Amino acid sequence: MKNRLTVIALLCAASAAFTSSAYGWEETPRRNVPQTEVQTIESEQIDIAVKDGWIYITTQKPIQIKIFNILGQIISSETIQPGTHRIHMSSRGIYILRAGNVTRRVTI
Repeated sequence: MKNRLTVIALLCAASAAFTSSAYGWEETPRRNVPQTEVQTIESEQIDIAVKDGWIYITTQKPIQIKIFNILGQIISSETIQPGTHRIHMSSRGIYILRAGNVTRRVTI
């Protein structure tokens, strides 16, 4: 019984590690951001755009970005530096994006 619990705990830890590392922000040139669907959040000085499974964020200052799935499970949590960054979401769906103190719904 103790061995089974140990195996289950290890599998859960490995699954959580794989899930959290599957998504990562990458820096991209500003010219790659789709201009048709940009949402500007003045209070945090960021622009958010979504296109073809990618979420693009342009910021003027370092900012903590968190992405959650619709169940509230964290998908990505990272502080990005000033510039333009993007992350690819492998599954279509609704995500919650928290950038600093601002929360937005993102549909892929």
